[in-house]
Amino acid sequence: SPQDRMMAEVVQGAGDEQPVDFSAKSILARGCDPQMAHRASKVMPALLGGVEFVSCTNDDDFVEKLRERAWSVVFFAPGACRYDEARMPIPGGRAHTMGWGLVEYRALVRQQQGDLIPIVETTDEQAIIPRLRQALLQSRGKVLPDEC
Repeated sequence: SPQDRMMAEVVQGAGDEQPVDFSAKSILARGCDPQMAHRASKVMPALLGGVEFVSCTNDDDFVEKLRERAWSVVFFAPGACRYDEARMPIPGGRAHTMGWGLVEYRALVRQQQGDLIPIVETTDEQAIIPRLRQALLQSRGKVLPDEC
């Protein structure tokens, strides 16, 4: 299936590098394919040193998660980037984000998470792990969970 091929490319892109311990960091991903989002949330932590990887495929979920806590990295999946590249709305938009492209999403991320948060975008599955790894290394120190 196309999803199998894409996941194989993601794993291939990870290479043989020893994983860094990113278990104290988190990635919020915005994609548009629920099946790929589910697969990614299972595969990415193993490829990225135990990072917390949370996928969203609609803007209600994405905006809520952006607002509720600090993230180490925000990632726009290849499918979302392909829609943007083709000047088509990214699936999963809602009334308040209808017709948005990555320019508007980036502005929302900066508004909610600050100017320093790394944002990763790529249409190339093999580039995902190297780019996320680099972004995690550059992200601000350990993100502490909110104290109850």
